[in-house]
Amino acid sequence: MSSLLEGAKKLVTRSSDIGARVEGLEQATEAARGRLDDRVVDDARGVVDRVASRLKLSADHTVVALAGATGSGKSSTFNALTELELSAVGVRRPTTSWATACVWGRDGAEELLEWLGIPARHQVTRDSMLSRADDDQELRGVVLLDLPDHDSTEVSHHLEVERLVELADMMVWVLDPQKYADAAIHDRFLKPLAGHEGVMLVVLNHIDTVPEDRREGMLDDVRRLLAADGLPGVPVLPVSARHGWGIDVLRAEIAKRVAEKKVTRARLEADVKAAAQRLQDASGTGRTPSLSKDRVAALDDAFADAAGVPTVVRAVETSTRLRANRATGWPVTAWFSRLKPDPLKRLHLDLGSAGKQLTGTARTSVPTATGVQRARVDTEVRALADQVTEGMTPAWSSSVRAASVSRLPDLGDRLDAAVGSTDLGADRIPVWANLVRVLQWILIAAAILGALWLGLLALVSYARVPEPPTLEVWGWPLPTLLLIGGIAAGVLLALLCRVLVSLTARARARTADRRLRDAISEVSAELVVDPVNRELAAYSTAREGLSTALR
Repeated sequence: MSSLLEGAKKLVTRSSDIGARVEGLEQATEAARGRLDDRVVDDARGVVDRVASRLKLSADHTVVALAGATGSGKSSTFNALTELELSAVGVRRPTTSWATACVWGRDGAEELLEWLGIPARHQVTRDSMLSRADDDQELRGVVLLDLPDHDSTEVSHHLEVERLVELADMMVWVLDPQKYADAAIHDRFLKPLAGHEGVMLVVLNHIDTVPEDRREGMLDDVRRLLAADGLPGVPVLPVSARHGWGIDVLRAEIAKRVAEKKVTRARLEADVKAAAQRLQDASGTGRTPSLSKDRVAALDDAFADAAGVPTVVRAVETSTRLRANRATGWPVTAWFSRLKPDPLKRLHLDLGSAGKQLTGTARTSVPTATGVQRARVDTEVRALADQVTEGMTPAWSSSVRAASVSRLPDLGDRLDAAVGSTDLGADRIPVWANLVRVLQWILIAAAILGALWLGLLALVSYARVPEPPTLEVWGWPLPTLLLIGGIAAGVLLALLCRVLVSLTARARARTADRRLRDAISEVSAELVVDPVNRELAAYSTAREGLSTALR
């Protein structure tokens, strides 16, 4: 289909923008597929295919279709325009649902007739030795169709008329003075063709049967009915095919429009605009909305709450305090902290990258979302959809709302995976804590050394052995200073480190909170925001395509 459209656009870019209109309508139908009523979209898609096909065929021939009800004189009008003998027509006149085609200038019309679906036995070539040269020249390039009666009791006749009315470049409606107001032709054919007045003529046949003083009033009444059908300005020609009245005027009007070489383009443009208008009526004309940052932030916050981010952040802060205090505390008493449970271990969030590789996926023990948390998620998703669908038609609103909740069944698993795969940075001891640990053991070693030294001095004194000289620092015996100073400095260092531990724990908690919310934001985008944005992009694409088709 794309190659067909490309070929069609090449044919018309030199004189018309219809190629861009067709491309715009195609763009709109593709974007609206599955979102708007299939009947409207299929109708627009059919117009795209039909117009593209017609543009690939002969541009030198114009298809003019005569349509009318039983007894309207449509066939006699056809005979009068073609100037063929009735006996000659009788041989070729279809007795089934097929139309008859008369061609002026057959060269290049074969593919067009095949596309119209006119069998060879129902085709008449006007070029012959019996033709008048001026008539042939005047109507050269015309493919005149005599359609079956649109009010025939045969269903096949109805289908054939409807099919060829869609394909014809120009329509000539032959009406009867007795039935020109019949709802069958107005409701089924004329009203649906509103906007096609530029490619339409109306013939009031059998005008000879109407008294002269009533003829002009009847013509005005036909014009009034056409205006009510959405076809103002359509020429209404009085004709009597039986007597030949008005046939020359009708032939001249057809010849004039064909000579202008605008009928085919005008019909195709009218078809595209009509289909685009129907699609726009279903799609709406509201501007393309966008998601507000505040609304997305509120959704991310609801997802984070449902994922247990506050619980995990508190666990990170508590675990960091516990591990750092254990590393920097006074070694004599710090081992008591091992008796306290590590909250990250309880949540299965301390596996580290190696542990996650072994388990294949990070599964956590974070509490599942409560009913209140799930209700908050549902509320935020609904609020987001309400915000972007304001002003949209029900069809697009339903599409956006369906997209917003389409992935929510995966919410629990995706949130758990996001939390479990996030590097919380809590399994690593701060560098300064390791330095403090080394210093604490140095102080413990100093205290032990001082204790041993004092013990040795006591043993020497007890044994009444001459006491060796003892070094003093600032008036204090060195062994005493090592024992008391090592213990006091260790305890004081542990107390001072608690301040650093508190600051580190809070910093780690903030970092974990940021990383977790970034991960949750990705889940929010994947499950809700991206599906909604895809629908908004489709809406924007449809609006742009329709704008091009209708400009």
